[in-house]
Parts: sequence; structure tokens; C-alpha cells
Amino acid sequence: MTTISVPLSPSMIEFIEEQIKLGNDENKVGVIRRALKLLAEEKAVQDILKSERELKEGKILRGDLRELMKKIK
Repeated sequence: MTTISVPLSPSMIEFIEEQIKLGNDENKVGVIRRALKLLAEEKAVQDILKSERELKEGKILRGDLRELMKKIK
């Protein structure tokens, strides 16, 4: 596993600490991992919505649904 060092603003640190206090995650790593997972899921949803729009516009739908499902998991 790789470790990444990222500078965060005071408000971001405060948000992370609040999430831990609220019991939404056990530690800072959990908050960051959950945020990244949600971001990946949102990206997958946006990709699907874009594909649906393109299909309605008569554009060819391209992509591999198996790859998209990997992003959602």
C-alpha cells in the first residue's frame, strides 16, 4: 500500500475531525478513503448519465460495462 502526503486546509482538517467525532469513521484514514470511494461512485454515475444523454442524442454508446462496474465496487 502506498502512503500519500497531502496538505489540507484547516477547514478540511476540522471536517475530518468532525466526521470522527460523529462516529462516521474511526480515524482520518477512514474519512479520506470513504471520500475517495464516494468520489469514484459519483464519477461512475456521471459517466452513465453522460452515456444516456449521448444515446438519446443518437451518438454511439462506447465503453465496457464490466469496467464501469469495477469503478462502482
